[in-house]
Amino acid sequence: MSRISEKFNELKQKDRIALVSYITAGDPTLDLTVDIALQLEESGADIIELGVPFSDPMADGPAIQLASERALVGGATLAGVLDTVKEIRKKSGVPIILFGYYNPFFKYGLERVVKDAAEAGADGFLIVDLPPEEAGELKTHTDKAGLDIVFLLAPTSTSERIGLVAENASGFVYLVSVTGVTGERPEMDYSLEGLTGEIRQATGLPVGIGFGISSPEQVSRLSGYADAVIVGSAIVRIIERYGSEKKKLLNELSGFVSGLSAACGRSNSASPGRAKK
Repeated sequence: MSRISEKFNELKQKDRIALVSYITAGDPTLDLTVDIALQLEESGADIIELGVPFSDPMADGPAIQLASERALVGGATLAGVLDTVKEIRKKSGVPIILFGYYNPFFKYGLERVVKDAAEAGADGFLIVDLPPEEAGELKTHTDKAGLDIVFLLAPTSTSERIGLVAENASGFVYLVSVTGVTGERPEMDYSLEGLTGEIRQATGLPVGIGFGISSPEQVSRLSGYADAVIVGSAIVRIIERYGSEKKKLLNELSGFVSGLSAACGRSNSASPGRAKK
């Protein structure tokens, strides 16, 4: 059983959903990325999505686009990201998903990147622009190495697409909350409960919801039917705001992530149709 599956089983026993926190590796530096990841875990993040910087992050909004640009300008590479995973692993067992776009992984070499990721201590991949029908070669290597592959579904996904993802995914299924790019949103569509139920009929994997989540209230409302919430842009904006001011940055991240984590208990969930009082 992977670290990701173990974490979901652990949280289920506690009647909690998982808080998945995204950061872009190398923003502001790879060294500071290690400190940020450790702080996120200490503050309540259950799983870390470690973004591999890419020059054309087409599924991401302005916050993560700029983070990728800053990381690339600073010299971050896929090899450097894998070294960062090794450094995190020296102090933490938090599940780590390598999040990114296919080009860097393909250029590095699929067999090689899976081998190196497993040796570094990563637990899986989420490759935004790699659909399950094109992921056979990568999946052969990840299955052999015991790493998970997380695939995306959207509000527009058909039953056929849900079945295809259910057949190929492992770890959890990532349900995108909107038909658009990543980014904080003051209002969310809370009508995903039916689609979440349809996904659960197709797979026993947990269902995580992401894109646009940025507040404890949103987490609380989604905790009534999601198994995980994924928060990225709001965290990345804090990193952008404080940059290399390490103490201020880690303090701000601690307060923000702690608030999100506190809202992850199912017993405290608000009705999907109205705000929690």
